[in-house]
Amino acid sequence: MSDKLTIDTHFPTLIYKIEKPEFLEVAKKVSLEFLEKRKQETTLDEMYPCYMTEPLNFDSRMLDFANYVAQTAWNILKEQGYEVENISTYFEAMWCQEHHKNSLMEQHIHGNGNQIVGFYFLDVPDPAPRVVFYYQRLSKVQISLLEKNKNDLTIASNIINYDAKEGMLMFTNAYVPHSFSRNISDKPMRFIHFNVQVKPNNFIINNCGSKAEII
Repeated sequence: MSDKLTIDTHFPTLIYKIEKPEFLEVAKKVSLEFLEKRKQETTLDEMYPCYMTEPLNFDSRMLDFANYVAQTAWNILKEQGYEVENISTYFEAMWCQEHHKNSLMEQHIHGNGNQIVGFYFLDVPDPAPRVVFYYQRLSKVQISLLEKNKNDLTIASNIINYDAKEGMLMFTNAYVPHSFSRNISDKPMRFIHFNVQVKPNNFIINNCGSKAEII
């Protein structure tokens, strides 16, 4: 009789990434304009040296990017097994963040009905802050033993981090906690952060001028 256990893997944490440099030129141009407006309205906080813009998704120049993100978020939800045939994705928020030296983003999630969240990296300094995702099941984190080697990604791991790269687009489910490590560079880090919600098709309101096409 064999003593080898059968292993079934369930309930994964999924993080999606793709390089989309074709959106960089327009996204940078719009983001810098919105950042300049914000800088005229406020001064940089010494404790939290970060600027955050008004929503970008209302700017028509962001339509191609917004439609791509909304469509991809819809595809992700469909592939994960959700019933999305009669619902559409739309933006609860899409804004640019500029993190200066010593700035960071603390661990958090996005509630308020959001389903998918993500980042699009515009300007990444060297060394760059790390993009960090956390195990989302609190009960597992509370009883975790010490990891044998935190440099190895194993079932025991509670944190995974990534290198940011200009033009890289990342998605995950809104319930996954995430953060950015401190920016230790003299150059700022800029990225677009977005939250995606869903509504039935007969209630959808598109923030970018035309409804994101669902194929």
